Amino acid sequence: LSLPLGIKVHFLIFPKHGMWVRLRKVVIWLLGIYLAIPFLVKICPAIQAKLVFLNFVRVPYFIDLKRPQDQGLNHTCNFYLQPEEDVTIGVWHTVPTFLWKDAQRKDQMWYEDILSSNNPVILYLHGNAHSSSNSFLGYHVVTFDYRGWGDSIGTPSESGMTYDALHVFDWIKARSGDNPVYIWGHSLGTGVATNLVRRLCERETPPDALILESPFTNIREEAKSHPFSVVYRYFPGFDWFFLDPITSSGIKFANDENVKHISCSLLILHAEDDPVVPFHLGKKLYNIAAPSRNFRDYKVQFVPFHKELGYRHKYIYKSPELPRILREFLGKSAHHHHHHH
Repeated sequence: LSLPLGIKVHFLIFPKHGMWVRLRKVVIWLLGIYLAIPFLVKICPAIQAKLVFLNFVRVPYFIDLKRPQDQGLNHTCNFYLQPEEDVTIGVWHTVPTFLWKDAQRKDQMWYEDILSSNNPVILYLHGNAHSSSNSFLGYHVVTFDYRGWGDSIGTPSESGMTYDALHVFDWIKARSGDNPVYIWGHSLGTGVATNLVRRLCERETPPDALILESPFTNIREEAKSHPFSVVYRYFPGFDWFFLDPITSSGIKFANDENVKHISCSLLILHAEDDPVVPFHLGKKLYNIAAPSRNFRDYKVQFVPFHKELGYRHKYIYKSPELPRILREFLGKSAHHHHHHH
């Protein structure tokens, strides 16, 4: 009995069979690549930076945005702004539903003038093409591609994206009269949104409300919980290999820090079945914000969406409840208490 076993073991370890040799080669190769990647990322932090941006930004959002009417967005005006030299960003302005008929074949001036008609404006930081649909019935929606994405020219960076958002916000404020302006961030856009709103509050021009859809606490915690990192989560030195390069590239997206410096109403929306930004990060952000002194005079609200609904990371806009949630929150967004339901 011992002899065949010996032979069996011998065959397993030194297979004479061509397929085994090939398979073993493949396994050794894969193992080699698996071990090499962390070092590669550590040596070239730019790889991580690219991954952070790419992975959140599904390009192109709107296919050919130069002619929005091709997308059935014939109530949308597309134009370009130049936040600084060598940077051009594509911007889209969609008017509220009841103006869609009027909007046919109108020029850019008409769109700019109508911003001061009695409807709130949402500056939408980055989500999917569908978001200009029916969730935003009574609102103007202005959205844009960050530098380096879609239609926009420039290299993406956290400070650059924040600067672009500030530029678009100021462009809106110059045209929106007394209409409320809300800032709505989705996914990575929540990081841009809190950066922007913190800056606006510091210069004492806060928006009328901040809405964060599927937000994280900061990019390190998000990267750690991202499905991509599953393969390496238990790799020794995960933080050193994978998270430090993100930080050293100047990417922080510190929502958790920023909310301590924001004074305006805050609404957080998160789906329990979100596979990209786990629900518990949105909840954690709410728990940091709610007791914070800077929100003393403002409403902070967290709205979870049941996993049965299947909204995951980017379909909250489909919720039939959303218009009501927005109406109730924005309608009395200056009230002095925290809500949680």
